Amino acid sequence: MRRPAPHPVAPWVRTRLRAAPGAAAALALLVALTACLAGAYPRAVDRYEDAGLRTALRQARPDHTTVRVTAPQPDLGLPAGRRAEAMRPAALERQYAKVLGAAAGPLTVDRAQSAYGVAATVSPEVPDPFLPRPSGLPARVWLVAPNGLAGHSRLRAGRLPRAARPVGSATPEVEAAVTAATAKSMNIEVGSVVHVPAPGRRPLAVRVTGVVVPREPGGAYWSTTPLQRTPELVTLPTPGPDPAKYWRGALLLPQDAAPALLGTGTDPVRYWYLAPDLRGLRAHDLDRLKSAVAALESGPGLRRARAVTDSGTDVATELDDTLTLFARLRSGISPLVSVAAAGTGTVVAVVLLMTGGLAADRRRAELALLRARGASLPGLTGRLLAETAVVAVPAGALGLAAALPAVPEGRLWPAVVTAAAVTLTGCAALPLRAALAHRTVRATAPREDVAGVRPSRRRTVAELTLLVLAVGAVAALRRRGTSDDQLVAVAPVLIGVVAALVLLRLYPLLLRRLTGPARRLRGAVGHLSLARAGRTSASAVLPLLALLTALTTAAFGGSVLAGVADARDRAALLTVGADARADADGPLPAAVPGRVRALPGVRAVAPVSIDYQAEPEDGQDPVPLVGADPRSYGELTARTGLGAVPGGRLAGRTGTLPAVASPSVASAYGTRRPFPVRLTDGSAVTVRIVLVRDRTPAVSGGDFLVVDRAGLADPANRPTALLVTGAHLDPAALRHAVGGSAGIHVRAEERARYADSPLQTGAVHVYTAAVAAGAGFAVLALLLGLLRAAPERAALLARLRTMGLTRAQGRRLLVLESLPQALLAALGGVLTGWSAIRLLSPGVDLTTIALPSAGTPLTEAELHADAWSLTVPALLVLVASVAVAALQAWWTGRQGSVRELRAGETG
Repeated sequence: MRRPAPHPVAPWVRTRLRAAPGAAAALALLVALTACLAGAYPRAVDRYEDAGLRTALRQARPDHTTVRVTAPQPDLGLPAGRRAEAMRPAALERQYAKVLGAAAGPLTVDRAQSAYGVAATVSPEVPDPFLPRPSGLPARVWLVAPNGLAGHSRLRAGRLPRAARPVGSATPEVEAAVTAATAKSMNIEVGSVVHVPAPGRRPLAVRVTGVVVPREPGGAYWSTTPLQRTPELVTLPTPGPDPAKYWRGALLLPQDAAPALLGTGTDPVRYWYLAPDLRGLRAHDLDRLKSAVAALESGPGLRRARAVTDSGTDVATELDDTLTLFARLRSGISPLVSVAAAGTGTVVAVVLLMTGGLAADRRRAELALLRARGASLPGLTGRLLAETAVVAVPAGALGLAAALPAVPEGRLWPAVVTAAAVTLTGCAALPLRAALAHRTVRATAPREDVAGVRPSRRRTVAELTLLVLAVGAVAALRRRGTSDDQLVAVAPVLIGVVAALVLLRLYPLLLRRLTGPARRLRGAVGHLSLARAGRTSASAVLPLLALLTALTTAAFGGSVLAGVADARDRAALLTVGADARADADGPLPAAVPGRVRALPGVRAVAPVSIDYQAEPEDGQDPVPLVGADPRSYGELTARTGLGAVPGGRLAGRTGTLPAVASPSVASAYGTRRPFPVRLTDGSAVTVRIVLVRDRTPAVSGGDFLVVDRAGLADPANRPTALLVTGAHLDPAALRHAVGGSAGIHVRAEERARYADSPLQTGAVHVYTAAVAAGAGFAVLALLLGLLRAAPERAALLARLRTMGLTRAQGRRLLVLESLPQALLAALGGVLTGWSAIRLLSPGVDLTTIALPSAGTPLTEAELHADAWSLTVPALLVLVASVAVAALQAWWTGRQGSVRELRAGETG
């Protein structure tokens, strides 16, 4: 008898995906978006750090970043032929190729800008009369025979120098070229002959055959030794008002003429200059790069260089100093950026876990039935993992593929790791939640009301552990500052986690406190809403954790950004002294103040005269003396907040002038007795200090005296500077109004200059993007939490309407039900953010990210709580929660109650 063929069993994954295509598409979209953001973040950090490193090296200039390998002239005991041979191009080129091998590791060399040759170390005086002598001192010349002169310059006049026959130490004449700048400053023309002294023989005649213009004047070829490109007027440290000066310029010899330097007293050296290739340097290789530079200066690299050149070879560079400064700048910025990354990462993880929890709750009955029918927990978990992996893995790969072209620079493996972590979390959320909920076979699921469930001992131990970790992290951060990236990153997150757990503990107590006032309310909506709020699932810790972490990160990040902006505004104000400033070396034309006052946007102009070399009696150092109009200067100080001075305290035209002084000046000269002050023009005034202020707008330094300008003699009372206040000032109009009589400094331009590094601007942009992404995912967590309870709420409204509940009462019921949790999250977020800032501010210094590495009047920028950053996100959370509840009540009312009543009880 034939057995009937078995019916084919539909595959699990295909069946589930066909049964819920919308949920699968939503999961794929969430994972793809999250993986894209996660993959883009490390590449964005790499991009701005690499750009910051290149900018730092570019600003340091090649004379500080080029690795200079130099070897002394060949031993004097060698035959003249061998000494000359060691100076010729062929030998130097062979050694150059081997020296390049000494620069190993991440230190890549820009061969196009690197150079080798022979250069003098002594610049002798030359007696030729056509050379300039500004102080009667003869000019000096520097002889250098570089490689590749033809490829790095354009010929302006004459021809390039050459050596027609072999040159030795006894050669009487050689040819040379000069740059256009050298020719102009030192009166050198094509055909000029410069006679370089040589010991024991006639001077070496150097005939100039050409004038060249550098192709890349700022490149390392010309700028490693700037004298090769531009002559310098050297000032000798001699006493007197007019110190002695002399000119020094470079004569560029052909390479074949390098042996001629052996016959002069210039002590020539062979050199190989290795210019770092900025395009090949990466910030993540900074430690290896510093090690490579150190090895070249005094390690294995130096031994290799000496082995292929000369035993006396030396390697010198200031590249390591530049790298150290950049590392210090990055170490001050990276911890602050990691705060936003950790906070956003926590919120993203919570959202992914909530997505899996929502799917597990929706399928609770199905999974419980499978467990009751004999499905093993590992088998069920494996099927759910396969079901989500089919959706999440392609979505994660698609998100990573979108992130790579969006941020084309940066390392690949961190992006792959972060995107893979997101994908793994998205795959494991549903199986883990289902395994935790169905580890025991039950006929019915137990209730987990937040107001009724008692915390277990394990939960208590875990909460205490997190509390101890948070306290330890905050204490260590306050003590050590931002030197530990991981500690700074996790401290706000730990504070948010602890706050969420504490608030969940307090939530039932708060609900019980509200039952008393609710008894005095008329109607059943208030009582019912409190009962519904108390029946909230105890698993609401995840959305509350997401909200508190996002609010804490947003408050911390917003306060950081606000502190950065305030620090830059303050530093620009201290530097300029007003919204704009016009400074001149001497008295300004009388018509200039009127022209400036007439410009659009100008509110007030305070003319001042400043004598930076005023000398108080018995004073060791000069003190800047400011002559100001009491009224206009008093209004300026009140408006800017820089040492407010009531106008009446400065008024004084004759006799002893009342003065405002800095604390150091007041300490040196006292505030009780008058003392004379001698001005640069020879006049003198007697002043008595009546007020002491830390700052004053006219002078950015720490020492100053301010007096009434009317009490000064002419010409000391004429304005030399204008302090302008106003809105939307036009720098071009200001410069046109003052003409060429003064320099213009605008506060807005000065502020823009402070963000001088891509490392600073990039960090601010990444921080802002991370905080915005965290806020978006927090809103998503809120919506997921509300969506989880949506079917139960809809069924409740349907049943209550059959009992006479109106639509308005239904809307009020859902709003009041969601209000306790929303208020808890909003108020908790404000308190948590404020607490995190107060606790962490002593260990956080915003100076590095706010201000450039160059000195500014503002020496420290502290972190303070920003009211807008604390309150606005919290209010948005409250409004969004109430709006979603009202929208759900409105939508349920439009749908009717028949469908929900047919669905049966789901609560």
